[in-house]
Amino acid sequence: MSADPITEDVVALLGRIVDRFVESYEAAAAAQGLTTVQAKVLVALDEPLPMHRIAEKLKSERSNVTGIIDRLEARGLVERRPGERDRRIKNIVATPAGAELARNFRRALGFAAEPLAALVPADRVRLRDLLARMVDAEA
Repeated sequence: MSADPITEDVVALLGRIVDRFVESYEAAAAAQGLTTVQAKVLVALDEPLPMHRIAEKLKSERSNVTGIIDRLEARGLVERRPGERDRRIKNIVATPAGAELARNFRRALGFAAEPLAALVPADRVRLRDLLARMVDAEA
């Protein structure tokens, strides 16, 4: 079963947007001296997270996440802290330097800001709402 031409166009455009996002993400991470996975970890650390939650967010094995955390910790960007309720659990927390690097990384991800600025506010709201509907339909 083939999709209708409009759906095919939308899928192709979404693919181009994803490609641009990935390129921008990789460049922004490299500019901060991070790999893309390290950047994803720092961005995810808005709050302390145990290693297994980071692995879930990255869709990765815990053993892989351990190495990523080790490298970030060696750079002074994260630290391991015992959990408040269960001290056996080690939460990963961004240090002030890690949080600053994450903020700088987010600011460098401006690839879509300029094209979105070309849309009138009502179109941006409509686009946001349509994208949210697509994401919600997937859940």
